[in-house]
Amino acid sequence: MTDPALTDTGHPLARAQGLRGVAADWASDQRVFKNVSWGKAMMWIFLLSDTFIFSCFLISYMTVRMSTTEGWPNTGEVFALTVGGHSTPLLLIAIMTFILISSSGTMAMAVNFGYRRDRVKSAGLMLATAAFGATFVGMQGLEWTKLILEGVRPWVNPWGAHQFGSCFFMITGFHGTHVTIGVIFLILMSRKVLRGDFDTERRGFFTSRKGRYEIVEIMGLYWHFVDLVWVFIFALFYLW
Repeated sequence: MTDPALTDTGHPLARAQGLRGVAADWASDQRVFKNVSWGKAMMWIFLLSDTFIFSCFLISYMTVRMSTTEGWPNTGEVFALTVGGHSTPLLLIAIMTFILISSSGTMAMAVNFGYRRDRVKSAGLMLATAAFGATFVGMQGLEWTKLILEGVRPWVNPWGAHQFGSCFFMITGFHGTHVTIGVIFLILMSRKVLRGDFDTERRGFFTSRKGRYEIVEIMGLYWHFVDLVWVFIFALFYLW
């Protein structure tokens, strides 16, 4: 027996059963995404797929590290920073982590002020988030430069297992690319928010319906995901 659904004319329309019914239900946006916009739904699907990729990278890294016959470098010494003649383990990485975690706070406030229609504060906080992200990427560039000058390559490592270089550049490079893309989009979205594109429904890329600041929240989902991934990288690669 079919399940009737109301059409725009008020007359019931028979809904197919089985897999064809499920496909029709998803395609017509009747139930699955009833209270969720397509923008949010697609971002969640993208983040889910990205989670699988980062998980594969981290699991591969842990497998290589536990199976290698050569000694794994002491990350506390490799990533130490010398300040005032004293070597402090993981100092640069700790600062980078603090900056990136702090950016989650500014992004959350940007979403809040966006839904309040406070364009100036929302755009300003998005730019602050982008500045935090750019600082993080810049410090990551310093980290890469330091290791390259010390002889680390994807295929060689002067301190032990050669897989260290490939794991390091692959994982941090892939994450750094995500942060860089996020910074670019934050700058673009902050400009749109500041000039009122979402209030006037101005034509252009990523301009949603009039009065909808949902794109700011979607950017927030992406940014919080990038921050969360770094927590796992920090714990598994640098602290382990």
